[in-house]
Amino acid sequence: MTLSELAEKASRCNLCKLASTRTQVVFGEGNPQARLMFIGEGPGKDEDASGRPFVGRAGQLLTRIIENGLKLRRSEVYIANIVKCRPTVDGLGKRDRPPDADEVTACAPYLVQQIELIRPAVIVTLGNPATRFLLKTAEGITKLRGKWHTYNDIAVMPTYHPSFLLRNGGDMGNTPYKRDVWHDMQLVINRLEKN
Repeated sequence: MTLSELAEKASRCNLCKLASTRTQVVFGEGNPQARLMFIGEGPGKDEDASGRPFVGRAGQLLTRIIENGLKLRRSEVYIANIVKCRPTVDGLGKRDRPPDADEVTACAPYLVQQIELIRPAVIVTLGNPATRFLLKTAEGITKLRGKWHTYNDIAVMPTYHPSFLLRNGGDMGNTPYKRDVWHDMQLVINRLEKN
């Protein structure tokens, strides 16, 4: 199966309740042979409207991290989420929430196949849900970030989600969280240069 075939299959998915409230499936985007993959938790309002991952405020910050911090074009990496449809409180579309266990279970096979098809050298997990899913752990991002882990022989670097950065000082100034993400991205650069 190719990525485009998998995306087509995902576009018709109705395996969980998110199918009934989505505007469209947000499958993922980027280089299908990317050496670096970013994984978040799920699409938000802007992503649900556009069908593209990480295009709202958090996505704009992620793009700056990729382009200014890693010196890569966004089109050179691959960006996806655990779930492909927007999870909202009460399904009303007013406020986003992390995906629940049933939604992750239903949607995770798409992400697993994306990883298998892309076969990146490095995965950066953004925040707790993506990190906990990939690493099969209950530990939090604060303890896991800044250290290398593995998923099916792929190097994994957990770091803070861009929306967390925006809620805690934004991308303005030299906040501790921003410094942590910068540190994590330096480790990613070094790893990519070695591979």
